[in-house]
Amino acid sequence: MRASLADQQGAQLRRRAAAVAQSLQQPHTLAIALGANLPSPAGEPADTLFAVRPLLEQAVQDWLGAPTGLRFRWSPLLQSAPVGGPADQSDYVNGALVVELPCTASPAQPSPAADLQVALQLLQGLQQLESRFGRPPVAEREHWGPRSLDLDWLWWGHRQLDLSATAATPALQLPHPLWHQRTFVVEPLAAIAGLRTTP
Repeated sequence: MRASLADQQGAQLRRRAAAVAQSLQQPHTLAIALGANLPSPAGEPADTLFAVRPLLEQAVQDWLGAPTGLRFRWSPLLQSAPVGGPADQSDYVNGALVVELPCTASPAQPSPAADLQVALQLLQGLQQLESRFGRPPVAEREHWGPRSLDLDWLWWGHRQLDLSATAATPALQLPHPLWHQRTFVVEPLAAIAGLRTTP
């Protein structure tokens, strides 16, 4: 019975993730997941996720060279139990951002090598925002541990990028290999897509 329920929940999550991808993962969109379960200089986790919004929008605008026609679509904030990591963690507050890019913001024929260099600029900007809100550097983080701010880049259109971490560059994989397996990512995206809440 328990395995059957887990199978049903897994199948439901896969269906919702597929619907989200069909609705939102378009050639001229990018998506970022947000999460926090520790206080930051901005306050409690929900305060942090609201405080980072204008800074995240500015980081994306700066990264793209401040084009006109960007549309920022924010999810509501949702609460979720921690997955993995220490057993005594507090619940997380999660959200998501989908940015609709003007067609001119992306080349018609993406070049993986050029895209990777450009993508690293935004990834580093995301990590600077995490640091600004009190998250320690990557080398000092506990795997799946609590965090004051977590920004995960989920996709950039249909680009497929894969870079292993080095001393000079952080790891980057687009689309994020696990986004569609995480309820705390799929549900905020589903809210942006206008999908009905699961019972």
